[in-house]
Amino acid sequence: QVQLVESGGGLVQAGGSLRLACEASSRTLNNAPMGWFRQAPGKEREFVAAITWSGTSTFYGGSVKGRFTISRDNAKNTVYLQMNSLKPDDPAVYYCAADPDGDYTNSVAWEYWGQGTQVTVSS
Repeated sequence: QVQLVESGGGLVQAGGSLRLACEASSRTLNNAPMGWFRQAPGKEREFVAAITWSGTSTFYGGSVKGRFTISRDNAKNTVYLQMNSLKPDDPAVYYCAADPDGDYTNSVAWEYWGQGTQVTVSS
């Protein structure tokens, strides 16, 4: 049973930074792309970022490009999301996902999901 556990969410002022982490329970995900999505109340789940298994390629949603950075450490079975210059539009529950089959930006393509971590931005 593969499990993804997110951490690092919390409250931050607008313009501040947070670093999310997602640890996978299985080393098999070291061979899989991993990603982050977010969902705000009343909105659809939105693609944030994805990274290939080797870490050599990364992909970002338009609203976070240039502010967020995804990375991974396969030795620790962990993927990170560094979030800088946080805006009032960024608050949401952030979900880690793994092992997609198809379009990275489509949430239905992803096989495994974490429980999510809340990010709140104060103005």
